[in-house]
Amino acid sequence: MTRHPPRIATRFARTALAALALAAGTAGAATAPRPFVATYQLQQDGQTIGKATVTLTTAGNDQYTYRNRSKGTGGLAALIGANTDETTRFRWHGDAPETVAYDYTMTSSFKRKHRHLEVDWNRREVTVDEGKGPIHYASAPGMVDRNILPLALGLALRDGGRQVVIPVGVRQRVERQQYAVQATERVTVPAGEFNAERVTRTDTDKPFDAWYVPAKFPVPVKLAQADGGHLTLLLESFRTP
Repeated sequence: MTRHPPRIATRFARTALAALALAAGTAGAATAPRPFVATYQLQQDGQTIGKATVTLTTAGNDQYTYRNRSKGTGGLAALIGANTDETTRFRWHGDAPETVAYDYTMTSSFKRKHRHLEVDWNRREVTVDEGKGPIHYASAPGMVDRNILPLALGLALRDGGRQVVIPVGVRQRVERQQYAVQATERVTVPAGEFNAERVTRTDTDKPFDAWYVPAKFPVPVKLAQADGGHLTLLLESFRTP
């Protein structure tokens, strides 16, 4: 069976928060997230294949930089030298994040891929370029990109969301992705043992589950999805400056 290079954390990126519509439960005015550094163990089909480092830093003028760097350290990911680097610059607008620009780079021993997404909020236009000519489409209020989706979900849960709709800018359009809290479950990860809320995407048949402890972390302690292989992220450490 041919194995394709794992898309390391490309879904730990699959978009992000923004003007989220909360179908149930709303708290008071949301506060901007605090800078942090989080590290994750990456597993595919139960085997450790790499490590991811996620950072959130301030960029001034109510803007932030969210970066997710993943490095293959085991299995096929190490063999082909697979690494990904995803960086989002977003603004805090209307008590929620909105993407301003997003860059994705994947490198391996035989391939390199890059995607650039930029939002002109004055013109309400999104431009996506993968090196084959730009694609343009209309933005949506509160739109985020795929990289900061885990952060977006975490902030929605922190602010009382149980069912959440998030506008996500993908390659050719805005998707209104739907998520819902399914249960509270006990999970064990390298960072410890937690009672976590399991969140599932409900508008697609592609498995996506993320476990959050909203009172402690804005990002998941565990994330599992089947797109690009059975990829699981397990929190190793989390710290604020």
